[in-house]
Amino acid sequence: MIDVPVHRLRDDAILPSRAYPEDAGLDLVACEGVTLEPGERATVATGVAIEIPAGYAGFVQPRSGLAARHGIGVVNSPGLIDSGYRGEIRVVLLNTDARDSFTVEPGMRVAQLVIAPVAIVRLVEVEELAASERGVKGFGSSAR
Repeated sequence: MIDVPVHRLRDDAILPSRAYPEDAGLDLVACEGVTLEPGERATVATGVAIEIPAGYAGFVQPRSGLAARHGIGVVNSPGLIDSGYRGEIRVVLLNTDARDSFTVEPGMRVAQLVIAPVAIVRLVEVEELAASERGVKGFGSSAR
C-alpha cells in the first residue's frame, strides 16, 4: 500500500474513499450540482487535489451503477491524471439517455479513481518493427 497525499480545496469537499476495503476504485464525489439534459455533457468539480507519486497515474472511470441505471458515463474514460498534476480533479460526465435528464447533486458519487503503477518508457526510433501474428491488422481485426 502506498500513501497518496490528498488536499481538500473546499470545506464541503468529500475525500475520495472506497466503498469496501478491497475495492480498487476510490469514489469521487461531486461538490456542485448540475443537470445534464439528454446527450449533454458537463465538467463536475470534486473539490479535491491529489499528489500521485512518480511511477503511478490516476485513472478516472465511470461508476457502473450510474451507467446502468441512468446512462451516465465519463466522456474521456478513463481520464488520465499524471503524477505531476496538482489541480482539482474534475469529472467530465455525459448523459447518454435519449429521453431523461439527470441531476448531479452535491455529495453524489459520480466516478471512481484508480491509482496504478505505470511504466515510464523511452521511445527508440527504428527502421522496422519486429513481426507479430497480428501485424498491421486494425480495430476489429479479431472479430469472427
